[in-house]
Parts: sequence; structure tokens; C-alpha cells
Amino acid sequence: MSHIAHIELDDSNLPPPTPEIEQERKVAMFDLLEKNSFTLPGRDDRAAPDGPYHLNLSIRDKRLVFDIETTDAHKAAEFHLSLGPFRQVVKDYFQICESYFDAVKTMPPSQIETIDMARRGIHNEGSRVLQERLEGKAEIDTDTARRLFTLICVLHFGG
Repeated sequence: MSHIAHIELDDSNLPPPTPEIEQERKVAMFDLLEKNSFTLPGRDDRAAPDGPYHLNLSIRDKRLVFDIETTDAHKAAEFHLSLGPFRQVVKDYFQICESYFDAVKTMPPSQIETIDMARRGIHNEGSRVLQERLEGKAEIDTDTARRLFTLICVLHFGG
């Protein structure tokens, strides 16, 4: 029961995404909803509300906001994370993704594979940063962190 059953991205203040960014978003959201692990720890001797959860992910006042409700619309938690620790890894991820999208059009498979390996490495770093930032707030597995990191990148696009 401890999982995200519904997710919304508040990207209303962002420019329209490129087709590549939109595809990344769709895949990450689909994969996240197919399988994820998201647990809220108890606080101050109170048990956390049971999942599944609805997650609204947004950027407000230069902070990443996780607004979490139960499926019956009761507030489960809300936490705000500084974007500072994500800035460099998001920038690196966008740069390597751009190289990858360009490489797919013109380069041989061996070079595409090399760029893709670097892209996965940066993606892993971003998911590690996310897991660290969520420590004590929410427990997520590596695959969930990877998919959420992709969505954080989408929210950074143009922002």
C-alpha cells in the first residue's frame, strides 16, 4: 500500500517542453505509476497516514515541493526541498541528454552506447541526491528515485 497511485506535475509556469522532454516525462510517469515504493515515516509519535498516495510535485519559491495526500484527499505530508543540491546534476543531465538526442541521429551505435552509459551515470547521481534529500521525510527505492529525478528535471526545464 505504500506507493504513489497518482502524480501531478505543476508545470503551469514553465514553457512548453520539447518533444524529447515530453517523451521523458511520459515514460517516467508511466513507469513510476506501474511500480514504485514510497513510504512516509511516522512523526512525533504519530503514525503516518497509510498509502497509496497522490503526489503533487511542483517548484514554488525556488523550492521543490512534495505535496502528498491520501487517496481520500486527506493531507498526508508536505515538504519543501532546496533546489541547490540538484542544480549541477540537473544541468549535467540536460547536457548529456542533448548530446544523446543528437548522437541518436548521426552517430554509430558504439558512440551512442558510450553517451547513454554516461547519461545513466548522471541519472543515478541525481537519484542518489534525491534519496539523500528525502531522508527522514519519505523512503523510496532506487527505481522510484530515478523516475522522480526525471520528473524533477522536467520541472527544471526552462525554469
